[in-house]
Amino acid sequence: MKRIAVILIGLFAIAPAGSRSAHAQEARPVVHPSTQDASVLVTLDRIKQWETELSNWRRWGSNDQRGTLNLITPDKSKAAARLVKDGVSVSLGHFVSEEQAIDSQTFAPTKHWMTAIDPNTGQVRSALDAMSFSLHDGQLAHMDALCHYRTEREGKQVVFNGYPQNLDEHGCKDLAIDRMGPGYVTRGILVDMPLLRGVPWLEPSTPIYVSDLEQWEKFAGVTVSSGDVLLVRTGRWAKREKEGPWNFARQGAGLHASVLPWLKQRGVAVLVSDAVNDVQPSGVEGLVRPIHQITQVFIGLPLVDNGYLEDVAREAGQRRRWEFMVSWQLTKVPGGTASPFNALATF
Repeated sequence: MKRIAVILIGLFAIAPAGSRSAHAQEARPVVHPSTQDASVLVTLDRIKQWETELSNWRRWGSNDQRGTLNLITPDKSKAAARLVKDGVSVSLGHFVSEEQAIDSQTFAPTKHWMTAIDPNTGQVRSALDAMSFSLHDGQLAHMDALCHYRTEREGKQVVFNGYPQNLDEHGCKDLAIDRMGPGYVTRGILVDMPLLRGVPWLEPSTPIYVSDLEQWEKFAGVTVSSGDVLLVRTGRWAKREKEGPWNFARQGAGLHASVLPWLKQRGVAVLVSDAVNDVQPSGVEGLVRPIHQITQVFIGLPLVDNGYLEDVAREAGQRRRWEFMVSWQLTKVPGGTASPFNALATF
């Protein structure tokens, strides 16, 4: 069988710039044994089947570049606004850091500098600065553009909706982040898995299944429906604060591939994780990130990696209310493969 997963950016690379060789000395991550149970086992053949069964290609027209963001209708946005009772907002974003750590400075160094420097004295002359960082940094909450992942069809590399993956030094020609709309308002539903299990965080490589998501729905008294933003908290940031950084991109809790039909059926518009969405290792032999592959290329479902879900978990827990309004604006990076996710949850 042909290789199914072909990614625009390297899959395993989460390390400080210049320290990639450290990966060679890491122990190989162990697949969670439950992922091999017959009731949830996902094979490459099943993934290939889902490429057709779960596809949204042409659903919103042959020229569509927004995918499941189309499910966020004006009526959905108005209904979300009616969820605001207290007027309390918290950020769902997490920004980059200049920290030299295994989960930062990914794919490019993070730099911040003052730009108005006196050439003679070296003193800062005025409050002007600049910054550079990777849009896929391991500490940056970012929404992937739908051109980020690709597949092969008849010897050609294509992305969602059958577009060719046209890339050059300026970025993506189609399905780039600047083609995916100005921003959105909709209902957010938080799935707080550590709370459900009575632990501060999920241990690395812990998979989340449909049964877990539906158990959460019963606990929280909510039902995930079309146009929702689904935010899945694993406790990555809580663990990091207590125990320090680790290579969560190789050993992280997250969704198992068996949830893919459920995501399509429920009409999830955006999927947010505090890690990389996919449980790592994935448990699908031969495919590193099946959640990324199927959602982005075939369902057209944008993903947010590295969302900060600690504050929203606190506010939701205090209110015993895990649905709220979510709003965000897309940074129109020309041809960009991602945008910083500067979203707010408002209760």
